Amino acid sequence: MNGNTKQLVSALRHISLASAAWFATAAHAVNDLPGGPAVLQLNLPEPATKIAAEINWLNWMMLIICTTIFIGVFSVMFYSIWKHRKSVGHKAANFHESVTVEVVWTVIPFIIVILMALPATKVLVAQKDTSNADLTIKVTGYQWKWGYDYIRGEGEGIGFISTLDTNQRIQSAEGKPQGDDYLLKVDNPLVVPVGKKIRIITTANDVIHAWAVPQFGVKQDAIPGFVRDTWFRAEKTGDFYGQCQELCGKEHAYMPIHVRVLSQADYTRWVDDQKKKLAAAADDPSKTWTQDELVARGEKVYAANCAACHQPNGKGAGPIKALDGSPKVLDADKVAEIQVLLHGQNNGAMPSWKQLSDTEIAAVITYTKNSWSNKTGQVVQPSDVQAARKG
Repeated sequence: MNGNTKQLVSALRHISLASAAWFATAAHAVNDLPGGPAVLQLNLPEPATKIAAEINWLNWMMLIICTTIFIGVFSVMFYSIWKHRKSVGHKAANFHESVTVEVVWTVIPFIIVILMALPATKVLVAQKDTSNADLTIKVTGYQWKWGYDYIRGEGEGIGFISTLDTNQRIQSAEGKPQGDDYLLKVDNPLVVPVGKKIRIITTANDVIHAWAVPQFGVKQDAIPGFVRDTWFRAEKTGDFYGQCQELCGKEHAYMPIHVRVLSQADYTRWVDDQKKKLAAAADDPSKTWTQDELVARGEKVYAANCAACHQPNGKGAGPIKALDGSPKVLDADKVAEIQVLLHGQNNGAMPSWKQLSDTEIAAVITYTKNSWSNKTGQVVQPSDVQAARKG
């Protein structure tokens, strides 16, 4: 086999491998996600609010104006270069500045900028008008989840944490993505009524995050120690998706946003259901629980909040430390593990979970101390967590 033949065989092999990879990808192709990203999407997403529609219009207006100017300027420039080139006998002219030309190329761009700025300013001002809201929701960014607290309007008093679905974390770890909503499915979506003005107040617990839903035309930074706000009014029901749009750490990609827009009647029913659940789940921090009760409760808390990183078997993965056999979990001083959950450790690699209730923290610690090979028999009561918060 000569050199040319070898090169041909090598090229065909590479083409074959590339084709196989392409077909494998095509076999796992996903579809457009209503309210979320679309396959091969080039334009801005379909708007679900008037603000988003105006942003889309601004995008096209600016694009058309800039493209027209680009084509016009460069067409004249290239025509002049070609038409007056030296090879056909033209000689370069020698002239000084022209007041007329100076005025023209100053005034015309100024007018263009003003025409572009006026509609853009109108939309920007409308984006910041958060007055007369029907519903106010505080959104808190955590590494790496969202906290939602309904602080004014129908649903006032409701609060919950929204995290990435555990199964999707497993799919990501195994490199086997499934479904059109891959890395966008959460356990508790934000729920709002259609046609109502929703004010979103953003802040953060640790680092800078950004709450963004493209279909609503909303993106607002969530900054620790500061309060920012934005708003939206969804014009149709359905599910809408976004993601944290500020690089917030190693699990930035696992911090999705899911907003479910319901009809007014369905929203009222959801509010009633949530309040019943909150009342049923309300715990007395002074209550003394048995070990079996805490372990059963802690298993649910662990599955919802901890298993995504530490794995259901407690073995951890990569830089995530194992809880099974962990010296800190086995430590007879139960305050050590309480402090980890309240304040985090390793510069945020293990985030704080102080947003959980005293009972939930006590339950999940008791669960880790008495699961897998950790048979310590130790019990942490809600009163222990309450004391650690005050200490």
